[in-house]
Amino acid sequence: MKILIVNGPNLNLLGKREPDIYGDQTFDDYFADLQFKFKEVQLEYFQSNIEGELIGKIQEVGFSYGGIVLNAAAYTHTSVGIGDAVKAIETPVVEVHISNTHQREPFRHISYISPNAKGVILGFGLKSYELAIQSFLE
Repeated sequence: MKILIVNGPNLNLLGKREPDIYGDQTFDDYFADLQFKFKEVQLEYFQSNIEGELIGKIQEVGFSYGGIVLNAAAYTHTSVGIGDAVKAIETPVVEVHISNTHQREPFRHISYISPNAKGVILGFGLKSYELAIQSFLE
């Protein structure tokens, strides 16, 4: 099974950015841990700070992969386009967030992705990605 992890804006700064919220581990290091833990899965990773690139990647794999783990970051709360891309594809998508967005600013309580996602996992730190991958394997 192929699963793509898609990370949105500023998640390339994990390990440096607001470690009190996001932790001190880089995503590249965490991704290596995921690949080791889920050897039976072909995991791929894509990150962009550009909305159109995220939409393009979702569309590219959205009819051929077993799942997409999507952390659209700030675009979760603003991008109708990413929400529409998730709705348009056949590949199931699990929306993830490292922090519990419902404990943060009110604008972060809105998601344009959730209505079209298989599920939503938030607030478990980087482990949110692991839980999402497991959801595709059950």
